[in-house]
Amino acid sequence: MNILLVRPPRIKQAITLSSFMFSEPIGLEMIYEVLYKKHHVEIFDMMIEKTSLTEKLSQFKPNMVGITSLCIDVKMVIELAEETKKVDEKILVMVGGTQAFLNPQSFISKHVDYIFKYTNSENIILVTERKSNIAGVLQKSEGFNDSKIPGRNEYLIPNRESTRKYREEYSYFGYKPAAIIQYGVGCEKACDFCLRWRIEGFKEELIDRELFIKDILSIKEDSIMLFDNDFFASREKLESFIGIIKEYGLKKNFIVYGSVEGTLLYKDLIADFKNLGLKAVLIGYETFSDDELKNYNKNTRSTDNIKASEILKELEIDVWASFMAHPDWTKKDFKSFRNHIKKLNPQISSINPLTPFPNLPMYEGYKDRLLYDRDDFEKWSFGQVIIKPLNMSLRSYYFELLKAYIDINLFINNSTEMIKKYGVKNMTRIILGSLGASFKYIKLMIKN
Repeated sequence: MNILLVRPPRIKQAITLSSFMFSEPIGLEMIYEVLYKKHHVEIFDMMIEKTSLTEKLSQFKPNMVGITSLCIDVKMVIELAEETKKVDEKILVMVGGTQAFLNPQSFISKHVDYIFKYTNSENIILVTERKSNIAGVLQKSEGFNDSKIPGRNEYLIPNRESTRKYREEYSYFGYKPAAIIQYGVGCEKACDFCLRWRIEGFKEELIDRELFIKDILSIKEDSIMLFDNDFFASREKLESFIGIIKEYGLKKNFIVYGSVEGTLLYKDLIADFKNLGLKAVLIGYETFSDDELKNYNKNTRSTDNIKASEILKELEIDVWASFMAHPDWTKKDFKSFRNHIKKLNPQISSINPLTPFPNLPMYEGYKDRLLYDRDDFEKWSFGQVIIKPLNMSLRSYYFELLKAYIDINLFINNSTEMIKKYGVKNMTRIILGSLGASFKYIKLMIKN
């Protein structure tokens, strides 16, 4: 059987971080690994490809097409499913990914045959065998009835050779090419705004050691992004990973998501990790306000942010900091935010409006102030204002966001230092991405 696995193209109007963090489609690589020994499987990454889907379908002649998705991709995915059926109505269309887990009903369409709420090696194979009553899968032939059988995505070894022709394009900020891998699934931080712990589970569990070692040893890229929710979640986790690096003599540039809390607790291990290749930490400082940190269910305060920044600076580890603009901020708050970033002095910073995704409790709290319907999927990117501002007009709020964005990228981010470290080509890519986001904010400000 011919099976084509598709990643949709970028949504042009969406404000995302894809110019900075453009990773391999690891979920599709996992599905490829399950299927390729018995089927002719190919991954078609439309974020890179110039070929149209129709042209690819005509060339490859698949029996099945699988399409992955994020929240903003729903409309695009259904359009791709329709395009597929126009080429050949006999092609079976499968849909999966983050959005399918959170809201599988959003993909119910006459052009879609299977919706995966979650994927594992068993239900992937059963779908290719055309079985019925499959756990975790809604089928058009069964009226898209949801069996309600609970489950989560199984972490499988990805087949990285499946994306070999694209791999030079995958990057994380200044590191290109870069691969991604996960060491621990789940997160016990349970931040109020975060979807990932709801998708992966509240309790973190490490990937099977032998499976993980086999996977990381297969990575040819010099740079690896470990996309765990919090790589600094525990002393045991850090010690075990550092042990793997030493045991196998890994020589890589490592990038991780890390927490303020973990930075404060495990300075000694982070220092050891730094000597073994840790180059940068993506850290969610989130805000300058202690009240907001408390409401977000963060167990840290703004003074802890500063302490963590000092530790990482002392260890000479780059900090890529992320923040959220609260919809109740005043102009004074935006100024306080900019002053707070200057104290933290990260190498790179990003700010996005607070987004209360429909599957979060936070959604109910802001339901009466939402600017867009929950089914207006393309608006639910992290960059667009979703909640009506309390203390200024929407246009003024976008203007304050734009000012913060320009201030961060022109005066706070250490561009000269980054050019020396990552080179002109990589920094040009990042700067162009920042300019693109700025222009989108200007358009939204004018529109509103």
